[in-house]
Amino acid sequence: MARTLYVGNLPWRTTAEELEAAFARHGEVLSSRIITDRETGRSRGFGFVEVNDADADRMIEAMNGAEFGGRILTVNEARPREGR
Repeated sequence: MARTLYVGNLPWRTTAEELEAAFARHGEVLSSRIITDRETGRSRGFGFVEVNDADADRMIEAMNGAEFGGRILTVNEARPREGR
């Protein structure tokens, strides 16, 4: 089973590969993605990491408040997307 983690306050130049590597130190990462602006294609400063359910709580504890690229990350379990 997998859980999706929200990762906020990312440096603007962060790639999905860098995000995955940072979380992989604490458990199994299934996928990662950086959310980009539709108009410009630039990062919006947050992303999501899909992780093994058994590793999720440990990753949240390890990465929430951790420094990454000079910024302090906000990490928690992603909430379902609300309708527009």
